[in-house]
Amino acid sequence: MTADETSGGESQVQDEGAEIAALETQFDIVRYMRRKCEEYRLKFFIVFTLPGFEAEKISAYSIVSNWPQEVLSKYDTLRMVRHSAGIRKLRLTTVPFSYDMREWIGESSGDADFTELIDLFTKHGMLHGHFFPVHDALGNRGAVAWGGESATISHDDRLMLQMISVHLFNRLAEIGSAWKTGQVVLTEREIQCLSWTAAGKTSLDIAEILGLSEHTVNHYLNQVTRKLEAVNRTQAVVKAIRRGLIA
Repeated sequence: MTADETSGGESQVQDEGAEIAALETQFDIVRYMRRKCEEYRLKFFIVFTLPGFEAEKISAYSIVSNWPQEVLSKYDTLRMVRHSAGIRKLRLTTVPFSYDMREWIGESSGDADFTELIDLFTKHGMLHGHFFPVHDALGNRGAVAWGGESATISHDDRLMLQMISVHLFNRLAEIGSAWKTGQVVLTEREIQCLSWTAAGKTSLDIAEILGLSEHTVNHYLNQVTRKLEAVNRTQAVVKAIRRGLIA
């Protein structure tokens, strides 16, 4: 590697770190991670704190994610946190590693039938991915997983994604969205719907913007209102802004 290449790589690291440090809400981080997925030819991401041995649902530990809801629901229904070879490995190592979901579920299944889950991962192009173990300044452990259809990633891309993952996890801790008492975790769609509501859009407007039905938008907004223990959408918007969930 030449001196110019080394200098360029260091500059990129600094630029990425500065950009992440400037992110103010979970929604900002979700949008940033979506851009990185496009840049690195990936499709999905999930950031979560490391589940304990008695954990059953990954959703209880998820901070931000763009996993399809049907995949997340099936994963939790099958209590995959208890079966996952990846979760077990995260408890034993701080070194990044890649996965093939078909192989891991095969190793983890025993007598259980995870055919439907494999079918969902296949349907959405989520069979392969890369785990990056992370921790924050207080020592809280977690992981950032980036997934897609490709089983390979270049050495340079792996190093950059590792750096990005570390910065993202620490930024989420600084925002306070990960480990506050009374943690509220919103899905990407819930954040989008609530953000457009905060911008003064109606359910019909939001449906047209996001390409959803008005009924679906109302469902997401009702879910958000319930999660935030708000009496209506207006109060849900106020509470979400105060918690740093939306800008």
